Amino acid sequence: MTMSGHSSAVSCVKWGGSNLIYTGSHDKTIRVWDAKDGKCIQVLKSHAHWVNHLALSTDHVLRMGAFDHTGTAPSSPEDEQAKALKNYEKVAKIGGKIVERMVTASDDFTMFLWEPSRSNKPICRMTGHQKLVNHVSFSPDGRYIASASFDNSIKLWDGRDGKFIATFRGHVAPVYQTSWSSDCRLLVSCSKDTTLKVWDVRTRKLVNDLPGHSDEVYAVDWSVDGGRVASGGKDKMVRIWTH
Repeated sequence: MTMSGHSSAVSCVKWGGSNLIYTGSHDKTIRVWDAKDGKCIQVLKSHAHWVNHLALSTDHVLRMGAFDHTGTAPSSPEDEQAKALKNYEKVAKIGGKIVERMVTASDDFTMFLWEPSRSNKPICRMTGHQKLVNHVSFSPDGRYIASASFDNSIKLWDGRDGKFIATFRGHVAPVYQTSWSSDCRLLVSCSKDTTLKVWDVRTRKLVNDLPGHSDEVYAVDWSVDGGRVASGGKDKMVRIWTH
């Protein structure tokens, strides 16, 4: 199956939990596709420049499925499916309906918060970064959004209404990505400055500085059980950090 519609490079793709695929493009739009037949069912327009990244409020629960941080597995495929659906609905249901919220980040220094199942208009425009926004991520419970920017900062936003909460400063070069701990207490960021930094979301303070890479750190991810962080960068190394 081939899905065409964007008029420029596709920069990000996300598979949602309602059999939808979300894509962002350098043509400044976000498209929503029906995964069954590949038809574009919605086009979202608000950004003034490239869409660099997008995230869904259900990203974490879709990744975990039926499993949790304790490692306990369901006893049968049926139980596994039922538990996965229950976890998904717990995060995605708003007013009795499944509503996947989406946040998009752009070269235009802004982000937009959306509920595509309800409207093709954004809930709000999120401003404050002084350079392009490279990466966005919802906290596992959907309560917060973290954004990483080439202005050397990470910003924290309310995941329900998009309101600004705080700025995390400490990196001395562009921030490429962030990743959440599964309990939503901590956030790790990686940067062109060769370091990773761990932030306490409640106190808004830096709790750990992780030097070790010899060049830019492009990617970071937190294990689902919350015990380790993996990072990779320009130095061709992948490092594992124990929390």
